[in-house]
Amino acid sequence: MPGIEDWPSHRNFSILVLSPRLKTVVFVLEWLNAIATTYYFYDIYFFTEAKFGFDKLHNLLLAAGLGLAYMFASILGGRFAQSAGYLRAFTSGQLIMAAGLAAGSQLQDLRGHLAVMFVCVVGMGMTWPALQALVSEGEPRERLQNMVGLYNVVWSLGGAMAYLTGGAMMETFGLRSLFLVPAAMAAVQLALAIWLESRMAGTSAPATSEVSAEANKIEAETDRVRSPVSPKTFLRMAWLANPFAYLAINTVIAVSPSLANTLSLSPRYAGYFCSIWMFTRAAAFALFWLWPGWHYRFRWLLNSHLGMIVSFILILLSPNLAVLVAAQIGFGICIGLIYSSSLFYSMDAGETKGLHGGFHEAAIGAGSCAGPAVGAAALYLSPANPNHSTFAVAALLFVGLSGLIWLRTRNGAQPRDTAL
Repeated sequence: MPGIEDWPSHRNFSILVLSPRLKTVVFVLEWLNAIATTYYFYDIYFFTEAKFGFDKLHNLLLAAGLGLAYMFASILGGRFAQSAGYLRAFTSGQLIMAAGLAAGSQLQDLRGHLAVMFVCVVGMGMTWPALQALVSEGEPRERLQNMVGLYNVVWSLGGAMAYLTGGAMMETFGLRSLFLVPAAMAAVQLALAIWLESRMAGTSAPATSEVSAEANKIEAETDRVRSPVSPKTFLRMAWLANPFAYLAINTVIAVSPSLANTLSLSPRYAGYFCSIWMFTRAAAFALFWLWPGWHYRFRWLLNSHLGMIVSFILILLSPNLAVLVAAQIGFGICIGLIYSSSLFYSMDAGETKGLHGGFHEAAIGAGSCAGPAVGAAALYLSPANPNHSTFAVAALLFVGLSGLIWLRTRNGAQPRDTAL
């Protein structure tokens, strides 16, 4: 595929530039991928509880294992996308997931389902870095914020819709629908991606002109002058904060069946109630897409991390429904900014977008492993005090907060720093 594979890492090269119509197809693929992966990977804990009797401890251990696998799968997926081509990586991932999910719909034993889960993780690790790169590739910096913002809104709305309806889907159509519906969606994505690849063959655009490149550079420097801290440092801070956000997210997701039991909610109503933070996150993504004032502002990232910790504790410990709703709203807003920071700085601070997208997703995998693992360890060591797992994860979140402050102070504020 000319213009996709093996493009150099310097500025003056021919790169793939999609027409608006073809870029729209990429966003459709992203939306379908978000729905399919959320259906399976977020509702799998209700499946393991119903099918195999998993309790809170077992689901936390499962979440930790899947997060660890995704950390490595996304790094390899990002490298594969950067070297072999973004669409080639995406189609490979969809083929793997479609085959794994189809097999899972026929299996009955636990070992077989565990194998399917990890196969699907490998497939998913090939899709998200490729999609992120396809969305941002060839975009001038003045459009990058729009592309990243729209990307965030699309996948978060797809995921929220899936989590909202996932419980109802399983109650109405049975547990096998958890496999058959995402498998069908993966097959549709595979066909659509193959069509897109045929339309993209030979499509390329000349390198950014010297005048345009200089204009983008001036605009970038104007944006970044808000803080004396280098863009690379903001990238490191965002890469640190994002896994801690997913540390909290995947702990909440893994214990959702137990939380639903505590609140006497069926899977259907658990999906309705527990998706509040996901829709709030989508709204936050829209806000941070339209308003770029948070770019390169440390206080926004710091306060979001602190707010995330408070919201996380309230979600898991408060017995009051009104407080739970308010906590979910705060949780969604805070993780919305953290994720936006990680992805925007990943795309803004370098040319190797597939590789950076892989690191961005690997950070998600690291957090997805660490949070449930710490929660499971605390629950195992103190089974009589289940709240200890919440406090253990919260303590780990404070470690991340300390890391942010350390990275910031390590670079030292200059006299012109008025916005931190």
